[in-house]
Amino acid sequence: MKALLRHTVIAAGILAMSPAFGQTEVQFWHAMAGEMGQRVEKLANDFNATQKDFKIVAVYKGTYPEVMTGAIAAFRAKQPPHIVQVFEVGTATMMAAKGAIYPVHELMKEQGAPFDASAYLPAVSGYYSDTKGNMLSFPFNSSTPILYYNKDLFKKAGLDPEAPPKTFADVEAYAKKLQAAGVPCGFTTEWPSYMQFENLSAYHNQPISTKENGLAGLDAELKLNGPVQVKHLQNLVDWQKTKVFDYGGRGDSSKPKFFSGECAMTVSSAAARLGIVTNMKADVGMALLPYYADVKGAPQNSIIGGASLWVLRGQKPADYKGVAQFFAYLSKPEVQAWWHQETGYLPITTAAYDLSRKQGFYDKNPGTDVAVKEINLNPPTDNSKGLRLGNFVQIRAVIEEEIENALQGKKTPQQALDAAVTRGNELLRQFQKSNS
Repeated sequence: MKALLRHTVIAAGILAMSPAFGQTEVQFWHAMAGEMGQRVEKLANDFNATQKDFKIVAVYKGTYPEVMTGAIAAFRAKQPPHIVQVFEVGTATMMAAKGAIYPVHELMKEQGAPFDASAYLPAVSGYYSDTKGNMLSFPFNSSTPILYYNKDLFKKAGLDPEAPPKTFADVEAYAKKLQAAGVPCGFTTEWPSYMQFENLSAYHNQPISTKENGLAGLDAELKLNGPVQVKHLQNLVDWQKTKVFDYGGRGDSSKPKFFSGECAMTVSSAAARLGIVTNMKADVGMALLPYYADVKGAPQNSIIGGASLWVLRGQKPADYKGVAQFFAYLSKPEVQAWWHQETGYLPITTAAYDLSRKQGFYDKNPGTDVAVKEINLNPPTDNSKGLRLGNFVQIRAVIEEEIENALQGKKTPQQALDAAVTRGNELLRQFQKSNS
């Protein structure tokens, strides 16, 4: 009798550790480590607790490029995940993966899941939609660059900590006052191409490329060497000489300059807020991106970074009902509001933004609504919907190499951006040839 009881207890324990009988596992590959990864796990676990048919299994697979290339390789090996998180510059590559993608608008319709494309922020959903407005991937962690500034250093320099600079002329004037008060550097930037040239172009309603920044065709050509972009690079070169601006390298390698108080201002992702408030003792403010007041129509709106969720074909048809239910869950105002408030990423729906405001989040955390306001300043134009260009990871590297050539005095700003366009167009033509 004791042996029978012992076996019954063991069997019960095994069943408790196993997925519910008949439960279908849905593989979700992502690139979010650390605290962000913990929040992704919570989203998956919270969804799993709402029903018994499906279990979202969130699996960290490395960096964005590693996740994307790994998922494509898995698809070719006929072992794809159901869902894969792909950074925004991988959008063209995913679209070109013919036969591999299950477009989100088709998924939601065919699986009978709640889905209203008009509920999503246009500047977010537009990036991941085709020219007819059909959503191809599901917006997930969307961010946009904003200006962060050290309020304590502003006070030290006699600047109003509640009046951040609005224009680049303001940025220069503030930087000089800060330097006069002993602050070594006025401002720095993370992700130079994305924040200082891609977003600068959109924010001033200037084209990044032809063909609606690539959204309307693979035969797009770069246009990052226009008068506004050249003027900006010339200013960065001039400001670098006196540390009004101080270049801190590619990616987020300039972060220590702001964290340490060496630079009083930085341009960084809205999603960097969590790291900034965690790592800095200073009081930090958040503001809209600066702009050139003499450019007609500026400021227009910023464009998003981050990533979206793509659905891969090759799984059992019944599995996709779970994917659709998960996306419907992620779209709920209360879920999106939590994600937005916890991470700094944009809420993907207007309802989530309204709920955050109703909950008093923005009143309790001044500046946390800046990114939402900035990306919705004006209805997106062909120049400010975002970009969809092939080989853009490599093109960004080219742009940043040429920015560095200008900052180091090896080329004039015009020569540097002309070279970036020429070299970038070669990469565009290679992508077009291999995908036409």
